[in-house]
Amino acid sequence: TTINPNQVLALVLDYLCRTRGWKGGAARSIATSHLVDAVAKKHGIEVYETGVGFKYIGDLLVQGKIIFGGEESAGMTIKDHVPEKDGILACMLVAEMVAKERKSVKDLLKRLYKEVGVILNQRINIHLTEANRKAVGDRLSQPLTELDGLRVKGKKTTADGTKYMLEDDSWVLMRASGTEPVVRLYVESSSEEKISVLVEAGRKFILGL
Repeated sequence: TTINPNQVLALVLDYLCRTRGWKGGAARSIATSHLVDAVAKKHGIEVYETGVGFKYIGDLLVQGKIIFGGEESAGMTIKDHVPEKDGILACMLVAEMVAKERKSVKDLLKRLYKEVGVILNQRINIHLTEANRKAVGDRLSQPLTELDGLRVKGKKTTADGTKYMLEDDSWVLMRASGTEPVVRLYVESSSEEKISVLVEAGRKFILGL
């Protein structure tokens, strides 16, 4: 089983709170899994949602507002450390966690899901052409009220795109790349089946199919 960065972030945050007794905020980017939020709720700590880019998480660390920060593109840092993502730190914390818990990462994730619920995610890149780029941009600026029959209960529009919260607590984020003709579609839900359905519905909305 492949473990993705979103799952690693949640596991490490849970480990630090359980074994070190740390209290304080946790930060994640708008595109990062709410599995982090579920862990934070379990331990009674506040979550800060930031824009995409580790500098925002680094700023919160410098201000002393957080004990942990991470983003889905595999960046992580902790309090009393550098305000920048550190892959070596992340690997060392995972190694420590596995050694102390005497469980595999897969088994630790299963345990976490039992405690806070299953939260899965996927990101896909939708490649555009010169012919459809403007139409897609116009479409992304239009409000979405439902997706595959699920009502939109909340919306957050930032420079990083628009994030739609759906009535079953799934969410989708549609984000146009600033450097290439690509729209990044992030989807999160409670099952692989729901993920597949929402990915296809999101793709059709973006491309106007």
